[in-house]
Amino acid sequence: MKIDPHVHCRDGKQSYKETIAHAFMVADAQGVEKFFDMPNTDPPITTEEHIKERLKLVPEKRLEDYYIWIGVTSDENQIREAVKCVENYKNVVGLKMFAGKSVGDLTVLEKNDQRKVYKTLAGLGYKGVIAVHCEKESLIKGELWDPKNPVTHSKSRPKRAEIKSVKDQIELAKKTGFAGTLHICHITCPESVESVEQARKEISVTCGVTPHHVLWDQKMQKRPDGLLYKMNPPLRDKKTVAGLLECVKSGKIDWIETDYAPHPVGEKMFEPFMSGYPSLYLYKDFVENFLPSIGVSKELIEKMTYGNIARVFENKLK
Repeated sequence: MKIDPHVHCRDGKQSYKETIAHAFMVADAQGVEKFFDMPNTDPPITTEEHIKERLKLVPEKRLEDYYIWIGVTSDENQIREAVKCVENYKNVVGLKMFAGKSVGDLTVLEKNDQRKVYKTLAGLGYKGVIAVHCEKESLIKGELWDPKNPVTHSKSRPKRAEIKSVKDQIELAKKTGFAGTLHICHITCPESVESVEQARKEISVTCGVTPHHVLWDQKMQKRPDGLLYKMNPPLRDKKTVAGLLECVKSGKIDWIETDYAPHPVGEKMFEPFMSGYPSLYLYKDFVENFLPSIGVSKELIEKMTYGNIARVFENKLK
C-alpha cells in the first residue's frame, strides 16, 4: 500500500481545477491507494460543518481511502473545534497551519499568533499531528518576483525563509509543551532537515519531501515554460537539491508527499501566475524508478511511502 499525505483537491469554488473523485483516478493510476486532502480550499476547511460537507463529496466506495487535514487559525475557539474534529472523525487526520502565505487565505503569519496555536493545543492536551507550511513571511521578498523572469520566484522566497520558520515551529513546540507531532511539510533545504534531526531528541517531529523538490532545481524556471515550475516553497539551487537528495538517501526524510496542486495552464502562464505543480502524476516513476536509481533501498522506500505514515497516523489508518 502507498499513501500520499499531501494533496490539494479543489472541490468548491475551484472545482474546475481538481475534484476528489478525479484525484482518486490519478492516484489509482500512480499506485496510491489513500491520500490526505489539504484544507486551503475556497472556502477553507476550518469547521465541523465544513468537514461534514467535504465528506459528502467523497465517492462512497473511497471513504476508507480519503482523509483530510483541518485548517487552524489563531482563534482559540476555532482551534478547539478543529481539535474536536480530529478526535471525533476518523477521516480528519490532523491539523494544518500555514506559517506563510501560499495559495489561499488560510494563514497564521505572526510568530506570536503561532505561539498561541501551540499553547492552545498544549492546553487542550492535543497529541495528534499538526502539519506546517514553513516560510517566514518577514523574510519573503515579494518585490523581487517578476513573471517575465520566472526564476525570480525562487529568489523572492529564499532558503532562509524556510530555515527560520522551521526553527520557529520547533522552538514554539518545545517552549509551549506541545505534546503532539509537528510535521514539516515539503521540506526543501538540508539545513531544515538538520534542524528536524536535532529536534527529534526532544519532541515528536517529522518531515516530508516532494518529488519536484528533488527531481528539479530552479533552472527549470529559466525555460520558456518556466512559469509552470512556480511553486511554494520554490525550487532551489542545484547544490541545495543535491544536499536534499543526500537527506533522502540517508533516511532523514519521513515520507514522500506530492503536494499535488493542479491549476489550469492558463492560470500558471498568465495572471494570476498560480503556484503549484500536479506532482501526483510523478509519483509512480519517482518511487519505482528514480529513487532506486540513486541507491534508495526497497526497505527505505516502503517506509517513506507507507510504513512511517502508518506509524504516525496509526489511530486513523487502523
